[in-house]
Formats: sequence, structure tokens, C-alpha cells
Amino acid sequence: MPPEPAPALSDAAFVRAFETGALPAGAFDHEAHVRLAWLYLREDPLPSVLQRYGDGLRRFATRHGKPDLYHETITWAFLFLIHERMTHPDVPATWPAFAAANADLFSRTPFILNRYYHPATLASPRAKAVFVMPDRLAGNGV
Repeated sequence: MPPEPAPALSDAAFVRAFETGALPAGAFDHEAHVRLAWLYLREDPLPSVLQRYGDGLRRFATRHGKPDLYHETITWAFLFLIHERMTHPDVPATWPAFAAANADLFSRTPFILNRYYHPATLASPRAKAVFVMPDRLAGNGV
């Protein structure tokens, strides 16, 4: 099920709250991660967003006492997926519409990255530290 839009914060206010540290850790769940990625990708090209988003996540995690939480492979893989979805000619122009059209990005069961990675790969220290290329062919199942 796609997330409900967060009516309390406009897109600009949400980005500002994240970047300034005003966003509480509890308000930055998986759906908020995807929303932030979508917003960044609307503003900047993918190579810039890889750096900006990763740096922002590391700062956010450190501010909230969890400096070891950042996972490079999961972060980059989601950015690549979101970017690819945004390039379709019929991509929805608003966050709620994009989220509704891409519900698989929010599902925990099945987890979308299991199409591309073996769970042991994602659980590895190497995948946490650096981007690891997918080790499964998409569509081959779990």
C-alpha cells in the first residue's frame, strides 16, 4: 500500500526540515526516504543526487545518534529505481500520484531489492560500505 501524503509539510518544508535537522527521526521512515529521493531527483541530475542524498542521510543518522545506520547499496539502488521510474513519459507529476503509481517501492513483503540482490549480499558489510552491483537478474524471483 502506498503511503499517505504528509499534509503537515509541503515539499519545500520537508526538504528544509530534513536538511536543517529539524525533522524528528521518527518522521523519517522508509516512505519519507523515498519522498526525499523523489524531490531531490526532481531538482538535480542523478550523479549529484547520489552525493547529496548520501551525505544528507549520513548527517541525519549521525544527528540522531545512529552514525552506522547508512547503507550505500540500499541507498543507491533505491535512487536508481526511483530515477528510472521518473523517466517514464507518463510519470505522475505529484508526490501522492507517484507514490500511488509505484507502490512496490514501499512494500516490505516482498522487498523490491530482493529482485536484484540476494539477502546475504545486502546484509554484507561490503554492501553497507560501498555500492555493490546487483547479483540477481530482475524478474527471476526470490
